[in-house]
Amino acid sequence: MKVGIVGGGGIVGSSAGFALSLGGIVHEIVLVDMNADLADGQALDMLHGTAAIADQVIRAGGYADLADADVICITAGLRRKPDESRLALINRNVELFRSILATIQQAGHKPDCIVLVVSNPVDILTYLAEKELKLPKGKVIGLGTLLDTLRFRSLLAMNLGAPATQVQAMILGEHGDSMVPVWSSASIAGLPLEKWPGYTPKLGADVFQRAKTSGAEMIKKKTGAGFAVGVSIAEVIHAIALDSKRVLPVSTVLSASGPGAAYGLRDVAISVPTQVGRGGAEKILEIEIWPKELQALQRSAAVLQDTLASVFGGKKA
Repeated sequence: MKVGIVGGGGIVGSSAGFALSLGGIVHEIVLVDMNADLADGQALDMLHGTAAIADQVIRAGGYADLADADVICITAGLRRKPDESRLALINRNVELFRSILATIQQAGHKPDCIVLVVSNPVDILTYLAEKELKLPKGKVIGLGTLLDTLRFRSLLAMNLGAPATQVQAMILGEHGDSMVPVWSSASIAGLPLEKWPGYTPKLGADVFQRAKTSGAEMIKKKTGAGFAVGVSIAEVIHAIALDSKRVLPVSTVLSASGPGAAYGLRDVAISVPTQVGRGGAEKILEIEIWPKELQALQRSAAVLQDTLASVFGGKKA
């Protein structure tokens, strides 16, 4: 499998490339960045370690090198300026993202390629990518709340002295302030979360709050998240490469009926349980959740609908 990473010179793109190189599953990784020297340096640094991992091709390149990529991962984006509103940042990132999509279209891509959107606001940009690229259903995936979910699980494990790989808990909805923790199915090693020694509702609420604000914490402490985002990206791409059918909380554009329907939500990109395989986002799974969780998920969708209306003026993207 060949993967292209747009924004591959930056902390998120290079972390994704490194996580993929360590996995040894993807055969070819191409880093594309406005700073060609930075992308080349990152690619060389990864390449130097391949002799200890797997036979891989890792290099820098341009958009033309993505024409035969199986997966195109877009991580490029702008950060908020001092005193800049969230909506202003969204508008600037939409403008940049549209130019990236146009360049991908102009350079050409495989008709069945999968586009993984990581740039923020990820749900808005996933919606935009689906509308503008016009790829088959399921071929545009947003990283969504997968990163939030991994943070949530890891922090629960740390606070409860539990094995992180045996913590099962999901966050759905917007990758943003309205994200929804799904307590109803949370468990550790098969034991309901509320029965795990030391768990209290306050501990759970505190852990969720820290997971929700981890992005801001990373910006404050180290200018931004990198490693965990890279691992999250690799999780999606490996599910595609291995056709593993893993169920992940990723963002896709939901429709009113058919395989893209869930929880009564429509015409919005939002994270719900999604089976990911070689075909991309292959199936939406409407798992049973508490009524209050459903209401919170619907509110989260309404927040995203309002943002779409603000950005696109009530018109389709």
